Amino acid sequence: MSSSGFSWKLKKHPKFLEGKTVAVVVLDGWGEANPNQYNCIHAADTPTMDSLKKGAPERWRLVKAHGTAVGLPSNDDMGNSEVGHNALGAGRIYAQGAKLVDIALETGKIYKGEGFKYIKESFKDGTLHLIGLLSDGGVHSRLDQLQLLLKGASEHGAKRIRVHILTDGRDVLDGSSVGFVETLENDLAKLREKGVDAQIASGGGRMYVTMDRYENDWDVVKRGWDAQVLGEAPHKFTSAIEAVKKLREAPGANDQFLPPFVIVDDNGKAVGPIVDGDAVVTFNFRADRMVMLAKALEYENFDKFDRVRYPKIRYAGMLEYDGELKLPSHYLVSPPEIERTSGEYLVHNGIRTFACSETVKFGHVTFFWNGNRSGCFNPEMEEYIEIPSDIGISFNAKPKMKALEIAEKARDAILSSKFDQVRVNLPNGDMVGHTGDIQATIVACKAADEAVKMILDAIEQVGGIYVVTADHGNAEDMVKRNKKGEPLLDKDGNVQILTSHTLQPVPIAIGGPGLAPGVKFRQDLPVAGLANVAATVMNLHGFVAPDDYEPSLVEIVDN
Repeated sequence: MSSSGFSWKLKKHPKFLEGKTVAVVVLDGWGEANPNQYNCIHAADTPTMDSLKKGAPERWRLVKAHGTAVGLPSNDDMGNSEVGHNALGAGRIYAQGAKLVDIALETGKIYKGEGFKYIKESFKDGTLHLIGLLSDGGVHSRLDQLQLLLKGASEHGAKRIRVHILTDGRDVLDGSSVGFVETLENDLAKLREKGVDAQIASGGGRMYVTMDRYENDWDVVKRGWDAQVLGEAPHKFTSAIEAVKKLREAPGANDQFLPPFVIVDDNGKAVGPIVDGDAVVTFNFRADRMVMLAKALEYENFDKFDRVRYPKIRYAGMLEYDGELKLPSHYLVSPPEIERTSGEYLVHNGIRTFACSETVKFGHVTFFWNGNRSGCFNPEMEEYIEIPSDIGISFNAKPKMKALEIAEKARDAILSSKFDQVRVNLPNGDMVGHTGDIQATIVACKAADEAVKMILDAIEQVGGIYVVTADHGNAEDMVKRNKKGEPLLDKDGNVQILTSHTLQPVPIAIGGPGLAPGVKFRQDLPVAGLANVAATVMNLHGFVAPDDYEPSLVEIVDN
């Protein structure tokens, strides 16, 4: 025990047995909603998950995966994979991205921080560039935060501001980009009336420009770099509203995939390329789709694409996007300090851990699970396997993704007897759900269910325990709805497809031959969230969770 009295040693649970292999399966984007034709989980052939749901009711329940249950500002905020995995791993609720930024903006603390002081040094002679997702979806960014930041930066000395917008259509309705641009243009016009030279400089759709993640496709970042830094793009316009309206007219065009554009003056010259002496802020609070741009902006040694020129700038993220890489090195709002995660406790208590997913969710089941920390706690006790995701295709083209390969790795890890915990993320419901392709999402859900079966069969063979849960909803409701819950129709009478996450609860199921007799979900926790899962898993490993963890969902009732 340390001098402060803290010890990593967990108490042994008086009733739960040690020594059982525990499989923790996270079905990404797998919520619970009423059965109907837009519920792809219901429409899919999912006999494994169906059997868990229809099995013993004391071993299946729902938990919250959105809003305040995962540290977001309100219960109108849909959950996402990052905060979901933070909660699953940390066992406590931390104020998260958007909430941290809200507090910093409301109190004015953001303008007193080291990050803002750093970029402010460029205000006298340089331009302040703001790059991010123009949306009120609340998953990666929020329009009202951008508006407050514009107002605050101008009040704190920014005389020349350029905004580089990325259109959404994924977390919000496709087509809503036009309204967001109009709102932003009105705000910039008011700043100009006050003598601030403020305008939109470039743009493009989030899935085609800048916001790639996990180094899946650097061309996406390059298209953004060319527009934002070099002032070069295939499309040039004198107005951002005109740009978005015109580019949306192309056959098959949508907000997510708008091509890059730059705004030019009457002489055809780009109004806002990033040059030496400028300040740059990426205003997304969510990390995963900003890390690659952050590397391009910050790393002197960089070989992912030809930057042509590398401007000497002062760059800050809205938040720190990667705690292990310390990237970016400057940020406007300090991250939640997530300490003493369940993974770290369990490794200290002899639990050998295996974690696996494919590229698009590998960081979630490792980095986010471990409290925004890269790498293993103890490489001798842990093994993390990343299966490369298919590059260059939309996920609905191969909706099975790598589910079976992930399951095979998990099965082999379970049967090897080398590990006490085998943890995986099956991305299908989320990644294919985001494409809005209902038929492909049905195929995706079936593949995920087959993967769960393979893992549960292996647990059966070794006499282990399984915990199957999810990080947030998506595939269970693929249509936008009115206040009565009826599907919304567009002007042509077609249903409006929902590509975003949802506010639905997610399931958690426990079972397996290693589960002690009498284990069931507690009746005195009718409302629980993802943060309750960590203490639950610790119990199933035979330990009592730390006192400050959200309570375990399980108990043993003596017969």
